[in-house]
Amino acid sequence: MLRKSKIFLEMIKFEHTLFALPFAFMGAVLGAVVTTDMLPTWQQILWVTLAMIGARSAAMGLNRVVDAAIDGKNPRTAMRAIPAGFLSKKEVLVFIVASFVLLFYAASQLNPLCVRLLPIAVFLLTFYSYTKRFTWLCHVVLGLTIGLAPLGGWIAVTGAFDIAALALYAAVAFWIAGFDILYACQDVEFDRSQGLHSIPSKFGVRGALAIAKAFHIVTAAAFIALWGLADLQWWYAAGLAVAYVILFYEHMLVKPNDLSKLNTAFFTMNGILSIVVFTFTLVDVLVVR
Repeated sequence: MLRKSKIFLEMIKFEHTLFALPFAFMGAVLGAVVTTDMLPTWQQILWVTLAMIGARSAAMGLNRVVDAAIDGKNPRTAMRAIPAGFLSKKEVLVFIVASFVLLFYAASQLNPLCVRLLPIAVFLLTFYSYTKRFTWLCHVVLGLTIGLAPLGGWIAVTGAFDIAALALYAAVAFWIAGFDILYACQDVEFDRSQGLHSIPSKFGVRGALAIAKAFHIVTAAAFIALWGLADLQWWYAAGLAVAYVILFYEHMLVKPNDLSKLNTAFFTMNGILSIVVFTFTLVDVLVVR
């Protein structure tokens, strides 16, 4: 059981939850503060966390099942759990169902709007895994999907949309799409050989890096818009300054003729960025209000 658990956690890259979970908390905190001038309850944070775990686990499980044949052909991914034979598709499908059950139950403990919006979330979580078969905009679809984390956190505690929530959604969506483009650069030749679509395979590594930078400029602008829309103060601005330095450094690490530092740019820098932005936002809310 312990060995299987470790394999499942590795399959879904559980540690990458750090990319989106802090932003889900950020959406919950800002939603509660903007609408009620209070922090979300611990119960709300618990159910947001469980919903995030369920959604991400289901999405990653689906991606591994759908892409099993492709992963088996790619030397970089051939040792993933399904193509390597560590897990069967049946086991992963059971895991996916259990993850969706967790998502549904957690959403039901929050508010009715969360439940009504679940079909949209489930559609995007499922649809993304197929997009690289027919469009190089697959990175944008991934961004729009994972961007639901902060939007979902906001709706979870407020039961409503807000323009500030949409600014946060845009910031995270373009951030995710941008660094997914960077990550896809390492598979550009394989994608072309298999007829798979991505921005790097369409525009080349140099063009892909330029598009990723443009996406992250949109992220920076959306975070500035959120500053005004959510009436945040200088602690938040300081956090943005640190985040922008991280983004700049991330792009400095990846060059068209040198992708050796891609993992540092993708895993380390992005994990730090999400924690930094959430932490400074939380301090801003606690200190100023």
